[in-house]
Amino acid sequence: MLIEEITVMKNGKVKIRLEDHIEFLLYKSEAGKFQLKAGDELKEEQWLYIKTEILQKRAKKRAMHLLEKMDRSEKQLRDKLKEGMYPADVMDAAIDYVKSYHYIDDERYARNLIRYQQEKKSRLQMKMDLLKRGISSEIIDNAMEEECQVSSEDLILKLLEKKGYQRGCTDDSQRRKIYNFLLRKGFRSDEISRCMGLHQYD
Repeated sequence: MLIEEITVMKNGKVKIRLEDHIEFLLYKSEAGKFQLKAGDELKEEQWLYIKTEILQKRAKKRAMHLLEKMDRSEKQLRDKLKEGMYPADVMDAAIDYVKSYHYIDDERYARNLIRYQQEKKSRLQMKMDLLKRGISSEIIDNAMEEECQVSSEDLILKLLEKKGYQRGCTDDSQRRKIYNFLLRKGFRSDEISRCMGLHQYD
């Protein structure tokens, strides 16, 4: 495999680019050990050793360290590993490793987020948050069904109270602002209208 370019980085590492757009980082001492030079061929046994004995071990350790700080979805973890310029198959190995110990679990991640945010966010908001984190719609919908204890109407009424919405005392301008605020929160217009009506004439 051809070594196309070697770039010295500021952090004491070197970036090595191989053919087929494969890039990775090594410490200078590691690159020196293999006497890597741009334009040379990287032997198959060298590449295998670098991947399995250096990069995979480092990626697994990095993944564990990241998960010690906070729970993450698989996508979030992969995005962080990408910042370390690990090749795709090395990232796969690291993710499979932490998965084998259940250190990442997208279903658990979705359930936890829903459990702790359902009193603050609409179902749509929570779903959009989870989709951005790479959680599948199927996992999200199942988690919603299992974990959501707060109804949309209860949450809307709670937000109306926090906004100071009072029956017969809120003018049209303020009512419109509150209505639009709830729309931006991800609640359906029929839910908002019903709750504002109930709140107003109850």
